[in-house]
Amino acid sequence: MKNAFKDALKAGRPQIGLWLGLANSYSAELLAGAGFDWLLIDGEHAPNNVQTVLTQLQAIAPYPSQPVVRPSWNDPVQIKQLLDVGAQTLLVPMVQNADEARNAVAATRYPPAGIRGVGSALARASRWNRIPDYLHKANDAMCVLVQIETREAMSNLASILDVDGIDGVFIGPADLSADMGFAGNPQHPEVQAAIENAIVQIRAAGKAPGILMANEPLAKRYLELGALFVAVGVDTTLLARGAQALAARFGAEKNMSGSSGVY
Repeated sequence: MKNAFKDALKAGRPQIGLWLGLANSYSAELLAGAGFDWLLIDGEHAPNNVQTVLTQLQAIAPYPSQPVVRPSWNDPVQIKQLLDVGAQTLLVPMVQNADEARNAVAATRYPPAGIRGVGSALARASRWNRIPDYLHKANDAMCVLVQIETREAMSNLASILDVDGIDGVFIGPADLSADMGFAGNPQHPEVQAAIENAIVQIRAAGKAPGILMANEPLAKRYLELGALFVAVGVDTTLLARGAQALAARFGAEKNMSGSSGVY
């Protein structure tokens, strides 16, 4: 078993991604052929469940793009289900401290290394027990990315980075800016300073820094600082803005205004 996304991070190869929020396997497959290194299937803010995540994993599977799945919470039951349907790389939201980071890792590992329940006869991940010795190979294929999105998490970053099994730390600029008192303005200088310092600290600790930033100059700046997995757009935004721009070119009224946020 292998995890190409995890291998790329370990090798220090920057991975450029796209956020999937349409919760649809057809659009996921369309975007899997666009050339991104990774695609984030969002179970926190998009209307996804285990079944819709499964169909998107199946749609993406024939393509080089690697799927990353974000559960709605750091919940071992939900994580178990997502792993069983085939997720190997998880982006766990709102991790505040080292204990929560350890819990995220434990949820992805079979005992004795963790608490993942054994149900491989029912699991797509094991190809329904057709992968030889799956229970002893699966742990090494897991890639755990945790999100830091508050001042509390930032203050605990050093201890989070010390947790074994954490492969990367993702900075959530939208929630972080809100927690810092600058909601809707992740480009505020204080927020940017916190983000840049975190990227440098994460990389210096030997972990992979990640972020979502649709502002191209900022995304490139983060890559220059050492970020290794950067999502540079969101499918819903691309569709909404593209459709609106097309309508405007033909004289249709503009009835929507965009946010100044990361999306």
